[in-house]
Amino acid sequence: MEAYLGEWLGLMVRWFHVIAGVAWIGASFYFVWLDNHLREPPEWKKQEGIKGDLWAIHGGGIYEVAKYQLGPREMPRELHWFKWEAYSTWLSGMALLFLVYYLGSPGYLIDPSRADISVGAGVAIGLGTLAAVMVVYEGLIRSPLANNGKAFGLVLFAILLLVDWGLFQVFSGRGAYIHVGAVIGTIMVANVFLGIIPSQRALVNAVNEGREPDERVAKLAALAKLRSTHNNYLTLPVIFIMISNHYPMLYGHPHGWAILAAIGFITAFARHYFNLRHRDINRPSILVASAAMTVVLIWVIAPTPSTSASTDSAAVSDEIVTEIVETHCVACHAESPSHPGFQSAPAGIRLDDLSLLASHSGTVRQAAVDTHYMPLGNSKGMTEEERTQLGQWLNAH
Repeated sequence: MEAYLGEWLGLMVRWFHVIAGVAWIGASFYFVWLDNHLREPPEWKKQEGIKGDLWAIHGGGIYEVAKYQLGPREMPRELHWFKWEAYSTWLSGMALLFLVYYLGSPGYLIDPSRADISVGAGVAIGLGTLAAVMVVYEGLIRSPLANNGKAFGLVLFAILLLVDWGLFQVFSGRGAYIHVGAVIGTIMVANVFLGIIPSQRALVNAVNEGREPDERVAKLAALAKLRSTHNNYLTLPVIFIMISNHYPMLYGHPHGWAILAAIGFITAFARHYFNLRHRDINRPSILVASAAMTVVLIWVIAPTPSTSASTDSAAVSDEIVTEIVETHCVACHAESPSHPGFQSAPAGIRLDDLSLLASHSGTVRQAAVDTHYMPLGNSKGMTEEERTQLGQWLNAH
């Protein structure tokens, strides 16, 4: 019953996390698009303090959107603050981090072949990394380096690359990926909490007090705009990481950290095309280059014939494979798993019968033979010989 209730809890938190993320990212994309599509308003609107306007049609109606240079003469009674979309996404994401990686199966977080550490040590490393990167990022964005967008981007990418590589030395591939995502997500929500919202509050206070925003408010606004731009470029990489736990071919690869860095760069670069396009700057070469880099990445990390077991090797008996699967797989992948962390077979993949093993041949080969990601944490020490034998049997069936 505990495992059953645990799965429901994980499902509900994950569902909420996705909903909150859609709301936050959708709002972020919309406002970047909106800012880049505002046009110079007619003179009578300028006299009302309007900086730019936009006409749009959606849902059977025509909308008029206006952005003030500072604010209206009188602040409206209801002013929506786009903050809880960000806060709820981060809070639910942290809840998932604890439920799945810190309190769930240790195999999701720890890989003894990389670093034989306790879960407590893993939690300290994970949360410590989040805190350390936040301190460094806040120091950088408040420094003169923030005035040079390209240099700042290179430094931030270098920091995330170092974090990516470092976490791969101590965590499982899946655990490393999700922590890099948590680092990026924490930067993004901190940009909202520490920069964007304080800037908005300062502007609203100035309007309410009937005074022109001073230099301090202007600086806060400029920094908030920069933080918003950073969040925009980080969005696609963090979405990729959110779904990456379904693909061990990436995080289970020996160079999974480099794959993550490459995908992070490619997705942020592709996002640059859309940001330019919103400003009527059309550079399709960016999308072409992004697609080309993706194709090269797919080709480079493709498993080679030597990675999977050769069909020319000696036949492996059903009895040997049955023993391997019963020792290393069926505790989780069975109709009624004996592993306390699972109520049902993960991903619906049952391996308690050889016919079922054969039907999941491609998935099992990728997870247990090619990437060595399975079994989780390799707690019972599945050997290279056993992986080779399993691969040979799968190739024959």
